[in-house]
Amino acid sequence: MARYTGPACRLCRREGTKLFLKGTRCLTEKCAVERRPYPAGQHGNTMGRGRKQSEYAKQLREKQKVKRMYGLTETQFRNTYVKASTLPGVKGTNLLVALETRLDNIVYRMGFAASRRGARQLVRHGHVEVNGRKVDIPSFKVVPGMEVRVAPADREMTVVMASIEQASRGAPVSWLSIDSEKAAGRLLELPTRDGIPVNAQEQLIVELYSK
Repeated sequence: MARYTGPACRLCRREGTKLFLKGTRCLTEKCAVERRPYPAGQHGNTMGRGRKQSEYAKQLREKQKVKRMYGLTETQFRNTYVKASTLPGVKGTNLLVALETRLDNIVYRMGFAASRRGARQLVRHGHVEVNGRKVDIPSFKVVPGMEVRVAPADREMTVVMASIEQASRGAPVSWLSIDSEKAAGRLLELPTRDGIPVNAQEQLIVELYSK
């Protein structure tokens, strides 16, 4: 399945919640979910009225929401789940930890990009280094102790500087150490479920894939 390249706000409206796909725009009054909190399309404003969702529908929507939030294709998302499900512990939590420790997500969490899509672009274009070596694979798994930084020659890029300025207004996650002046950071430890700021019912995804 090809990666979705259509309007990002349409995805947020379909899931009925902010997926933070457009960076700072999602925090303003221009956010499509704030202005039109119903699915796009001719019948979007009446979709679902008076209709009870089946358990399968709830599980599917939760999977679609999380998959779209992290910007993965169906194959990438399912493969991530399969690998996470083989690890000891809670499958749903393992899935979220695996998603959070992707390189593109780490770059986003550190505030070097305004969105995960922007972070993925930085990585693919070779602007990100891990332990001093360029890595251009967005799905690269970051492990505790690794340093992630924007390449020194690229720190003055407008998109990077603007993202760092915006990110400095919020509180970073506790499992990351960030040096905004050097556009660098380090994964201190694997996040726990309480430390992952994602509004998701991951157990529904586990139930969906367990059928």
